[in-house]
Amino acid sequence: MKPEQTPESSPVADTPPEDQAVTDGAVPAPEPPPGPPVVEPPEEAVRRLSGELEELNDRHLRLAAEFDNYRKRMVRERAEMRERAQAELVRDMLEAIDDLNRVTSLDHGEAGVKDVLDGVELVERKLHAELERLGVERVGSEGEVFDPNRHEAVGTMPANDHEQDGTVALVLQPGYRFGSVLLRPARVNVFVALEGEA
Repeated sequence: MKPEQTPESSPVADTPPEDQAVTDGAVPAPEPPPGPPVVEPPEEAVRRLSGELEELNDRHLRLAAEFDNYRKRMVRERAEMRERAQAELVRDMLEAIDDLNRVTSLDHGEAGVKDVLDGVELVERKLHAELERLGVERVGSEGEVFDPNRHEAVGTMPANDHEQDGTVALVLQPGYRFGSVLLRPARVNVFVALEGEA
């Protein structure tokens, strides 16, 4: 009978693990690095995600507040710009209004019709000059071709010849355009050829 071998006396047990790994030809499995576990515990995940959600909500609220402030500032600046433009227009018209006041304050006993007409013509010239300076263009003149986009026909007149047909015969009220915007069409009478002349 063979003597019993104890684990201490076993030749395999005496071999260090490094030598055994080398002799077996296998590479030992790496040990996991020390630190937190790979899977996050649910309580920590909820806490972390709640913090991220709160941060995103806070960022969203700040952006919404900034946009609201921006929108209010733009509305306020637009209103101020419109008010300044209107104030400039009124300031530029004051000189013509002063001239009109001088005409109306003429002594009725001494002022003749010519004085009044001269004063009114002066005011009209100043107002038209100011409107032109601002970019307002007068629309409608006799002899031009009738255009329903710029003219409003309020009456007709018989044309003398075929070439006059469809042209402006008389401007009753001039129209005005500001840039590409038609402020008011010109009210006109239009030449129309009689049926027998067509």
